[in-house]
Amino acid sequence: MCSLRKDWISDPIFNFFKKVLPPLSKTEKEAMEAGSVWWDGELFSGKPDWQALLHYPPPKLTSEEQSFIDNQLETLLAMLDDYQIVKQDRDLPPNVWDYLRKEGFFAFIISRQYGGHGFSALANSTIVTKIASRSVSAASTVMVPNSLGPAELLSRYGTEPQKQYWLPRLADGREIPCFALTGPEAGSDAGSIPDIGVVCRGEYNGQDVIGIQLNWDKRYITLAPVATVLGLAFKLHDPDQLLGEESDLGITLALIPTSHPGVETGERHDPMGLAFMNGPTRGHEVFIPIDWIIGGQEYAGKGWKMLMECLSAGRGISLPAMGTAIGHLTARTTGAYAYVRKQFGVSIGHFEGVAQKLGRIGGMTYMLEATRTLTTTALDLREKPGIITAIAKSHMTEMARVIINDAMDIHGGRGLQEGPMNYLANHYVGTPIAITVEGSNVLTRNLMIFGQGAIRCHPYVLNEMSAAADPDQNQGRETFSQLFFQHIRHTTRNGLGTLTAGLTGSWFISSSVSGETKAYYRQLTRLSRALSFSTDIAMATLGGDLKRREMISARLGDVLSYLYIASAVLKRYEDDGRQQSDLIYVHYGVQHCMHYAGVALQEVCANFPVFAIGTVLNRWIFPYGNYFRKPSDQLTGKIAESLMSPGPHRERLTGLCYVGGHETDAVAIVDRAFKAMYGIRPLERKLKNAFQQGIVSAKAPLELRLKQALDAGVLTEEEIEAIRDADKLRYRAIQVDHFSNDFSEVLTYRDSTSIRTPTT
Repeated sequence: MCSLRKDWISDPIFNFFKKVLPPLSKTEKEAMEAGSVWWDGELFSGKPDWQALLHYPPPKLTSEEQSFIDNQLETLLAMLDDYQIVKQDRDLPPNVWDYLRKEGFFAFIISRQYGGHGFSALANSTIVTKIASRSVSAASTVMVPNSLGPAELLSRYGTEPQKQYWLPRLADGREIPCFALTGPEAGSDAGSIPDIGVVCRGEYNGQDVIGIQLNWDKRYITLAPVATVLGLAFKLHDPDQLLGEESDLGITLALIPTSHPGVETGERHDPMGLAFMNGPTRGHEVFIPIDWIIGGQEYAGKGWKMLMECLSAGRGISLPAMGTAIGHLTARTTGAYAYVRKQFGVSIGHFEGVAQKLGRIGGMTYMLEATRTLTTTALDLREKPGIITAIAKSHMTEMARVIINDAMDIHGGRGLQEGPMNYLANHYVGTPIAITVEGSNVLTRNLMIFGQGAIRCHPYVLNEMSAAADPDQNQGRETFSQLFFQHIRHTTRNGLGTLTAGLTGSWFISSSVSGETKAYYRQLTRLSRALSFSTDIAMATLGGDLKRREMISARLGDVLSYLYIASAVLKRYEDDGRQQSDLIYVHYGVQHCMHYAGVALQEVCANFPVFAIGTVLNRWIFPYGNYFRKPSDQLTGKIAESLMSPGPHRERLTGLCYVGGHETDAVAIVDRAFKAMYGIRPLERKLKNAFQQGIVSAKAPLELRLKQALDAGVLTEEEIEAIRDADKLRYRAIQVDHFSNDFSEVLTYRDSTSIRTPTT
């Protein structure tokens, strides 16, 4: 029977599979093999182990990390004036550069053995998030040396002499690094790097040595204008086979001092007008010794895999931190501004149109922070989850774009006029940068998340592909036969489970979690089954063509992404001790993710190339239509009210937004006004009652109303003074900067009196 099954079923399928197998380039194969599968594998399985997720350690900073944040970081943040940095100096001030070097802000990922801090991914992310809430330019300067760059590459792959020489110098700031990957002909497709290195003999330090003759032209390289050491990615050729039998070795990484003859740096790009150092670097006929390859000669040609494993830091730490910073900043400031800014005598946050956007800011900020901390948990567990970090980078920067737009809409003209009072403008301008770098979100969403995830995370497909590609045909057929029938059982189980859950509303899916979130675990399991089943159907019917059906694969990737973000929301709720006041944010986050995961699945079915299969698949997954609804207006309104109410819940949600102590700090101004105005609510209610009784005129200027209230005994002198003080803060908070005609002076408001402040 087993032989018949093999001869009549698995062998023909094996032959068919070899024909439809999507061709993988060398770089794609290395990308597949790089990194590790983590919670994404569980979500692809159709039966995620939720207890395993909840048992991962909660995010926690060490005492040393917390001390650095409370002291060195707070000192740095107080030194930053983003308006001066961006509009006047176009650079960080010299004292800030000195402080960054002195306190090791470029050494978070360098181990203590070499003079670095050896911080966790969580600490690295937390620090970058808080800096980014203050200054995008400063955050970009700090994040690059602590993500993809020479320090991480040396720490993982460097020879011991390379580590001993370079890492202490990078840790104490004697060296400023950059990493040159992107060029005019190779942006997101780093595998097509045209920069060439040729192995040859040449002279270095008066000796004839084996080395590499290099030519390169790179752009968009952060810190390149001020870097003293350049990490370089290039394709290495060895025509004379001086290193071995291979002539084309592949992508290689080297470390080159920028003072080396032939290296060109110093010019600057202008990234959206922001002030972080970014520019091109070039080299023509530059000769370097062979031991300048990171990792030494042994790592010649292994650069692509090194990059794939190290990119996860940038994608999982730095760029998600930038997105999260926008969440913390906009939630804190927009909630405050929506309360203090009034129209028709009412806080604008109480108008439903504004509340809708404010509620989305709060809900997405909770999602951002949850996804940030779950992703850093994976990295701190020494995982290298390429798919997870791609999800974090792509979706968190896109959420940041949504909420910064919402914040600008609510602030109106207050957000448009640039100047020291504007805490949104530079973040609004900088958002596309995070979306674009380290692989644009178009590439990440359409090709990476599902394109790699479907193969990498699937319990059988990658092994089946390896079996089909096995040079030993007999062994390959035998292995494939075993995997294929396991795969069939897997697909059948998930298919039946998907249909049953759809017919019963997931009632019979078990959940070991109690309380208001119990049903969410059931529904997410249902969606996990639907994703797994849909993936198998798509692969079986489209084969290698699925790789080119980017809009289909992107939507399937969206399902995986929303499942991951919803998982992060539930994990955060448990890690924070099930705070009752956070439930509205949890409901919003999970409902948002489930709805859009459902929409993505429906769109896969509606656009499936084989119409009949798409129609059947849609009815199979959603026998009663898309069960999952967006967060309700009532829930969104509750979140808006929460953002306009001081308390621990608001601090937990916005705690990484820097609020300066100086009276001219823009965020502090609106924050103080908000708390003051919230504190006089009982007095405002007295005035409102007096309006309704006709005792006080509702349309009169404030001072006349207060006099009428005092004369009528509605308010006391002390209460009137409290209202005046709060209103002064409110009035200041809603002001914008204006300038002299030649922009040489900033004219700011203090109370209602114009104060002239020279800009120099």
